[in-house]
Amino acid sequence: MKVSVIILNWNGIEHGLIRRYLPSVIANTNSEIGQVIVADNGSTDDSLKVLAEEFPEVRVIALPENYGFAEGYNQAIAQIDTPYVLLLNDDVAVPEGWLEPLVAYLDNHTEAGAVQPKLLSDRDHSQFEYAGAAGGYLDCLGYPYCRGRIFQDVETDHGQYDLPTEIDWATGAAILIRTDLYRKAGGLDSHFFAHMEEIDLCWRLRRMGYKLACVPESSAFHLGGASLNAGNPRKTMLNFRNSLLMLHKNLPANKRKGIILRRKLLDGVAALNFLAHGQFAHIRAIWQAHREASRMIKDYYGTGSTGSEYSKEAPLRNHSIIWQYYIGRHHKFSDLPCHRS
Repeated sequence: MKVSVIILNWNGIEHGLIRRYLPSVIANTNSEIGQVIVADNGSTDDSLKVLAEEFPEVRVIALPENYGFAEGYNQAIAQIDTPYVLLLNDDVAVPEGWLEPLVAYLDNHTEAGAVQPKLLSDRDHSQFEYAGAAGGYLDCLGYPYCRGRIFQDVETDHGQYDLPTEIDWATGAAILIRTDLYRKAGGLDSHFFAHMEEIDLCWRLRRMGYKLACVPESSAFHLGGASLNAGNPRKTMLNFRNSLLMLHKNLPANKRKGIILRRKLLDGVAALNFLAHGQFAHIRAIWQAHREASRMIKDYYGTGSTGSEYSKEAPLRNHSIIWQYYIGRHHKFSDLPCHRS
């Protein structure tokens, strides 16, 4: 047994996700190499009862409370002993043969710390999915974008990104990582609670000298927005706050102040855009994000991560995706001059 496929569940019966998505994971995960585990994050519905009665072949780790996305996975992974662990969202369906290419890549590439499949939309299997598409990147200010998705523009999959490629971050919706490396890196940052936590983890892996890749021979279908939809002000707050925390933690000290200052100025532009559309709850969310980020940096992070295990160079990209998208009008990854071979 090489892989523990861990699905973090919270009230999955109430939300309709367990019965909809778990069967494909069970049916299409090769039991010779992978075990399916549901880590229940303190559900208050009938999740544990349904899992016991309808999915007895699945191992269940019952957590005593809702730890959030990040710490929920940390608690579960502390209880497994396979060489690899795959973090899989509870709203992801998988096809036959999805796991083997990911495992083979890590087996054959010792320099790789984590990989992801090609992530497609479960609403339309011809479209990439927002949360990771065919692998993620970080521009010069730490803005994330993907092969197949830049901001809100999501591409149709025509096989244009079907070659395995080194990336900056892998999607938390379906990421396969070496278990010992996950623990050595400190796992997902529990202070984030949810959102951006996988990008932060991947940045730490790169700072430890490991590479990340998308392996498009494997695919998965993600519903997305099952916990918080894009229009939820809490999601806005978490994304803006956690982005600032991630930059503080991972940028070198000589670059941190300037980049974070520019990000804060652009956050102000985002707030003005919300104001223009009368979305006052999102303006409050940005203000709350900045206030909480300042407090959390003081309480938890200090001067940032400076340990010897994070001594490698893991720079941001040299270009601005904001400039490329809004000024250059490049709305597809394949059109970006910075990524043309």
